[in-house]
This record gives sequence, structure tokens and C-alpha cells, in this order.
Amino acid sequence: MRFFTTAIRVSQPALYASTRGMKPMPILAAWRTISTVAEPSASSRSRRSLFYVPGSDERKIHKSISVGADCVVYDLEDSVSLNKKGTARHMVIDALEASEHGKAEKAVRINAVGSGLELDDLNVILHSKRLQAIVIPKVQSAKDIHFVSQMIDAVAVESQRERIKLIASIESALAIMNIKEIATADPRLDALLFAAEDYCADLGLIRTGTRKEMLFARQMIVNAAAAYGLQSLDLVCVDFQNPDVLRDECKEGREFGFTGKQAIHPAQIDVIQEMFLPDPADLKRAVRILQGFEHYAEKGVGAFNLDGKMIDMPVVKWAEKVVSKAKAGGMAMPEIEQAPAGGDDKKEASEKSKK
Repeated sequence: MRFFTTAIRVSQPALYASTRGMKPMPILAAWRTISTVAEPSASSRSRRSLFYVPGSDERKIHKSISVGADCVVYDLEDSVSLNKKGTARHMVIDALEASEHGKAEKAVRINAVGSGLELDDLNVILHSKRLQAIVIPKVQSAKDIHFVSQMIDAVAVESQRERIKLIASIESALAIMNIKEIATADPRLDALLFAAEDYCADLGLIRTGTRKEMLFARQMIVNAAAAYGLQSLDLVCVDFQNPDVLRDECKEGREFGFTGKQAIHPAQIDVIQEMFLPDPADLKRAVRILQGFEHYAEKGVGAFNLDGKMIDMPVVKWAEKVVSKAKAGGMAMPEIEQAPAGGDDKKEASEKSKK
């Protein structure tokens, strides 16, 4: 289970060592040291795009080897007809074992727990030595997560048991009501994803281009994921031939706080990968904030002025997350020549010049 970090308000002397010849402790290090519980941390693996590949389509499985998605998911559920489930299982495990996929995470979406098909799915795919994640569809409660996790312990290749992550698909009103118990169900759980079409069908919602009918569910998922240190993956853009709609959805998803998005067509992948990287301007500012933070920490200053705006610990945390996402996505860090001189430094320099 993952928890928020709770920072304790302490006086300035408590954050810094005495001036009797001791080196001051940076604020961030001190803040982490006095935390009472563990800080949540989403998986270090980048999942900007999660690309579904039908498990019964040999041509698409072969093409999946060359796609640039962060996560490739071989699907045994909705895209596979009932009479092809058995064939698809063996095609999927062969694909897992035979392909490298570059740096892409290799995952499988099994059939829903309780469908009567999930046992056969797991008894086949868990013998793979390259399976890295399992997408569990139609998760309703923590019991669904527990079942799959127990199967991993019982069936998976021993060397893989600690490496297999779980991704829970939130598809119903009941799942939204149980979101906390789902998000905290098992240490293997690494991400929550939103299945928009199933959710709309469950509630009888009218699907619109504004997506306002799904606002509550999407923000509940983002909030739960952030609270418990998980990634959050936004809805599939079903209008896959319209790049403008895709970009609009990606922009909205990023603004909501989603860490990635699902894809159903190869043409969607590059747009999603690009859109879920930090904006270069945001990254440059984040680097300047972190450099400025270290600069002022040496002076014993907790909050400082950068470009006319106050920078304090919440802003520093934002900057750390931006840099972390950029690194996970392979972005080059911008070069900043020197620690930024904010208003506090300028004021100090002005006062010294007057003297």
C-alpha cells in the first residue's frame, strides 16, 4: 500500500544545523528526513502510450514488434472472439517469448475475473519469461486484484514473480465507488486505466464530443492514482482517423493529471508519446526551479523569488515530477548556465551596492 508523505512544520533551526562549523542540511533532504510516512512514487517505467494488439491477429502481432509504444498489450479479451480464445493464448505467449520490442513493456490483457476464461489465460501466459505486466479488465473490487496476484505467486516463472506489474481497468460505477480499495489492493498494482466505452454503457451515459459526461470518473481515477502512487492512463480515442481529436484528448488528459493514454491504432502512438512528455518550456522552468532551490537552500532560505513568482515546497515538488517524467520519457535535460538569480538575490545585491 502506498501513502502520502506528511511533512511536519518545524522551526528554521530544526531544518538547519547549528552555525557552529556545521554544513547546513538542504531543505529538501531535511523535509524528506522528517516525513512520517512513505512518499508515493509512480512507477519509474514510462507508460505514455499503452497500445492494444488483438491476440488472435497474426499480422498485427507481427507489426507490433516495430511500434514505438511504451507498453504493448496483447489482448485476449474484447478483440478476440470466443471461438479463438484458445488459439490466441498460444499466439500471445509465442509473441511474448519471440520478440524483443526494443524498450517496450510487454503486457497481456486477460479476460475478466469471473468470466470463466481468466484461469486458462493465466495458466498459459504466466509461463512466459518475458511477461512484464497484466491488464485486468472490468475490475470491480480488490478481490479481482487479489486473485490475479495469487495466481502469479502460484503459477508464474519464479524469476518473474516479483517483476510482473498489474494494471487495473476501471469500467463501471461500482469500480469508481470502490476506487480506494482497488488502488490499495496489492503491491504489484502499478496503474489504473479508464475504459470509457464500458463506463458509459454501464451508466447509460450519452457519449459526447466534450467528454463532460465522464469528468467525474476520470478525475476520480487521477486522484486515486496520485494518492496511492500509481500511474493513470486515460481513455481510448475511438476517432482514430482524426489527429486533431486525439491531440485535444491528449491535451485535456495531461491537464487533468493523467500520466498516459491508451491507443488502438499505430498512427495514434507518436502523437500520444509526444503529447505526454513535459512541454520543453515547463521542463526548462522545472530545472531552473530545482537549481534555484539548491542555491537558496545553502543560504537557509525556504521560499524564494524566481521571475517574479514565489517558489516554495509545493512548486519544488511539481518541478521534481516534471523532471522525473522527462527522464523516464528519454528527454534531454536543458542546460542552464547558472543557478537563477531571483528577486531575493537582486535585492540583496542592490542593498550591498548602496552600502
